[in-house]
Amino acid sequence: MDSFISAALFISHVLLTLAMGWYLITNLQWYHYRFERVLFHHTRPLWHVIHLLLPFVLYHITGLFFWIYFYFAYLPALLLWQRKLDKRLVLTGRVKRFFGLLLLAVITQNLLCVLYSGCVQYGLFLPLLLAAVISHFSEKWLAGRFKTQARRKLAKRDNLTVIGITASYGKTSLKHFLQTLLKPHFNLYATPGNVNTELGIAADINNHLPDEANLYIVEAGARERGDILAIAQLAQPHYAIVGRVGPQHIEYFKTVENIQATKRELLTSLRLKRGIVHESAGVKPNSEVTILSDQQIRNVQATLEGTSWELEVEPGRWVAFKTPVLGRFNALNLSLAFLLGRELGVKESDLISAIATLKSVPHRLEPIQAGHKFILDDSYNGNLEGMLAAIELASSWNGRKVIVTPGLVESDELSNIKLAKRINEVFDLALITGALNAQVLSSHIDHGRRKRVYDKRMLERMLELETRNGDLILFANDAPSFI
Repeated sequence: MDSFISAALFISHVLLTLAMGWYLITNLQWYHYRFERVLFHHTRPLWHVIHLLLPFVLYHITGLFFWIYFYFAYLPALLLWQRKLDKRLVLTGRVKRFFGLLLLAVITQNLLCVLYSGCVQYGLFLPLLLAAVISHFSEKWLAGRFKTQARRKLAKRDNLTVIGITASYGKTSLKHFLQTLLKPHFNLYATPGNVNTELGIAADINNHLPDEANLYIVEAGARERGDILAIAQLAQPHYAIVGRVGPQHIEYFKTVENIQATKRELLTSLRLKRGIVHESAGVKPNSEVTILSDQQIRNVQATLEGTSWELEVEPGRWVAFKTPVLGRFNALNLSLAFLLGRELGVKESDLISAIATLKSVPHRLEPIQAGHKFILDDSYNGNLEGMLAAIELASSWNGRKVIVTPGLVESDELSNIKLAKRINEVFDLALITGALNAQVLSSHIDHGRRKRVYDKRMLERMLELETRNGDLILFANDAPSFI
């Protein structure tokens, strides 16, 4: 009987360690494997208490009673948490290697305890720490090799022109616009989806960049100083676009000046022929950089049917544009794309025609007719300027208006207050998702105009009950989680 109990405790401890490791690596994957971001910038720090701290403490003070809690409370709670996540753990090679290390560490530790009878309890902290530390340094070594391979591959591609894109807002939309405008004229390839980190771009170069491509569009994102510099050193773009810069991700960068300096890192490429930069980046014009100011864009008309504006392409010469793409801010993004297209030798008339037939980027002010309801899907937009522009569009709707939003996720309280006040002015009903900004939004939206939503199923029921034919429904930003 004693040997049976010992075996059960051994196996249960391994399962506990793996379960806590699952929670840990899920959070690390969300935050690009940066421990400091998981610890200090997490949107739901209470999760760490529930899924890491509490089981750790109870394991060490409750003895055998802990296993009742583990099997009947902790494991079911962790499984429920996993099921409700919008972004579940992706079993990449890195994640599999982490679990291999964790399993090896916990089994080795437990076997040593059994062999030498030196443990009153099996340890939890040591195997998790060893797996995390060894994983960190081994992945860093593997990443170095991977990036070197990508640099060598690019160095051999003399016929490949690289375009780098960055901005605080609208990077992915700008990439989509460039692809559409330039595709008829080049054999182009662009980083897929939201791939915009140094390692993600290296993986894209090594595994997906086609041999026949002669134009490569690279989206560059950042969470701290040096992130875009690393991408510029890896891809060495020949052309660069720096769009509008503002306080997006201000919690990481602390100041707008830090954000500007980070975005300007894209212009450090040794191969740079031309940079087209919005004035908000704080760049001084020089022989390699063209500055686009807001004064060069005029007569912007943004409606639910499309957007029109004029661009001063040369001193005193204005060109008119019209596009079905929604959003006042897209006048700037499309102007940047147009200027780069000219720089690459594409005829103005071809670019103007292409802009006139552009389609909306999915989930970025994408208009959808759902029966007798009109939906504006802006769920991938998370900045104040873009959300205010979406609200401005919605305000022109002749009918009842509903917004579904968590507010601004990676921004400050002042911006969320400004957003809430505008929501209160325009919408008949605000469905507030997630807990991150629920208090500040609720404080500035009239009681009768707002409702809290706690999970996806509740949102579906609420939309069914609270909306009616003829309503406009704006999905503004996507909640990081409803839990």
